[in-house]
Amino acid sequence: MKEEVNSSVTTEAVVESSVGKPAGSSAINRLERRLLEAFDDLWDNFVDPREPLFDSGEDRWLQIGSAAGSPIGSHSGVLNEQQHRDLRNQCRMLALTNEFAINGHENRISYIVGSGHTYRAAVKKGVETTPELAADVQTVLDHFIRENRWHGRQQEIVHRLDRDGEVFLRFFVDEEGTTRVRFVEPDQVATPIELAGNAAVSFGIETHPDDVETVVAYYIDSRPVEAGVIQHRKANVDANVKRGLPLFAPVRKNLRRAEKLLRNMSVVAEIQSAIALIRKHRSAVRSDVQQFVADQADATVTNSSNGKTTNFRQYGPGTILDAPAGLEYDFPTSGIDASNYVTVLQAELRAIASRLVMPEFM
Repeated sequence: MKEEVNSSVTTEAVVESSVGKPAGSSAINRLERRLLEAFDDLWDNFVDPREPLFDSGEDRWLQIGSAAGSPIGSHSGVLNEQQHRDLRNQCRMLALTNEFAINGHENRISYIVGSGHTYRAAVKKGVETTPELAADVQTVLDHFIRENRWHGRQQEIVHRLDRDGEVFLRFFVDEEGTTRVRFVEPDQVATPIELAGNAAVSFGIETHPDDVETVVAYYIDSRPVEAGVIQHRKANVDANVKRGLPLFAPVRKNLRRAEKLLRNMSVVAEIQSAIALIRKHRSAVRSDVQQFVADQADATVTNSSNGKTTNFRQYGPGTILDAPAGLEYDFPTSGIDASNYVTVLQAELRAIASRLVMPEFM
């Protein structure tokens, strides 16, 4: 460290001494140039000690162990609320725009809840009661399902749980005594700034100081709400982790690659198929080719904005082309072979299906 400080001071001294000197101070200029070259070489060979924590220049690897006092734990995959929010936003964008992610979400909804569960009140075995009691309970259940549109809400719960990794349900009781269920957005659950130093409050959830699994309150829009009126469903994390992780978090790169690969395949095929044929004029100058194209055209259109002329030639079904000497026809569409790319795409989809524990056809 001492040598580096001395070197930097020497450089500054040399640079400073060279200011205002006449052009003939070649010795000082030469020394300054050699020092700068030496430092450039050191910089080019510098190895960032954090480099092993990065993979392909994209996401940062997590160091062994979690941040000091981090209640979420290193095994959750995120270290702070901002990282958790960013990960959720990535998976939300996939659920909105990626056709393969949408398919995965829809399939899980269909197989987990379908059109919604059916609830039937029944008297517990071995308990003596009147049939009217079961009927009254069934009436309350039916009223709850109807008022909260429960079947549709069940489907949304599965979708939110997979997309965000968690679902917050808040229960309200109206004047008539009916329980109403409403969703709370995960972004609303966050730690207030004034409580950032409180070890029991993190990720918008306050827990018992000695038991992270005992929730005391949830901070919704910076206001505490008692845990008794909130149901928090979380997925893909351990029980002592406060917030859940999205279903597609481990395969979000695969989903992006599959989408880009399919797009690129389609674009290449579109470009190739759009060119019906290419005429190759052997030993012909540019003017001769242009004249030949104009003579063969069935229609000519001139763009008034740039003055360029486009020639059109219509080839009917079964057209036979006669090529004069020095003219060849090449059909680029005959070389299209998308099967090679489809194999790669299928490999990516298999990786995604493995995460979902789904067969390939789904």
